[in-house]
Amino acid sequence: MQGPSRAAAAASREALTGVLAAGADRSRLAEELFAVVGIIDGSATLRRAVADPSREGVDKAQLAERLFGGKVSAGTLVVLKGAFGQRWSSERDLTDTVESYAVEAVIAQAEAEGRADRVEDELFRFERIVAADAPLRSALADSQAPADRRADLVSSLLLGKVAPETLVLARQAVVAPRGLRFDRVLEKYLETASSRREQQTATVTSAVPLTDDDRARLAAGLAAIYGGTVHVNTVVDPRVMGGVKVEIGDELIDGTVIRKLDAARRAMGA
Repeated sequence: MQGPSRAAAAASREALTGVLAAGADRSRLAEELFAVVGIIDGSATLRRAVADPSREGVDKAQLAERLFGGKVSAGTLVVLKGAFGQRWSSERDLTDTVESYAVEAVIAQAEAEGRADRVEDELFRFERIVAADAPLRSALADSQAPADRRADLVSSLLLGKVAPETLVLARQAVVAPRGLRFDRVLEKYLETASSRREQQTATVTSAVPLTDDDRARLAAGLAAIYGGTVHVNTVVDPRVMGGVKVEIGDELIDGTVIRKLDAARRAMGA
């Protein structure tokens, strides 16, 4: 986001924080915010109106009231008025922010049920499954297929196997990717989850699956290095041959055997 939009997101977020703290129905809030993003994305006239930097914030907040008053919950309307009333650098910045608030509402529901870590793990694993399965990836990305059919495909794969919040977000990523690849949509959702939970995320690649104790030790060690809380996602790759490779933020910590073999080969060829 550009400067004005960063300030707008920070200001409008106060409305979301207040609504969540007041005990709003988080599932309904998320559903309605996702729906509003779809409505705005579908109307160029509306996009221009709500993001017009020359228009007074009060006028745009009143526009939200006229458009959605009586059609969404009181909490959702508060969040929309808070977002519409800000000055945004672009139309996309506004809708991206409202979408992130919808994701945050889903994560807040998962937190309330004590399964936020589970949701992050399941979204990450599902993204990896889709990335490794070309026919499935094509089916989920097929814009010619009805959105409901693609959503039903996700449900057939995940229903009863994942947390309800995981299913909501996976279906949303397929139904409304908003011009992005499926993997990138899920990455954005996971970034929103990490930001809300004030934690960093590390992706750990190993030759064999890590135990829960292994993950806990890695998370504790990384937290000691980087500070704060670290959530660990794991990837199994037999090519690693031993050790682990850790990606956190922009840093790569590679302690794998294959890295050492590559270094040896380069030394021998020098």
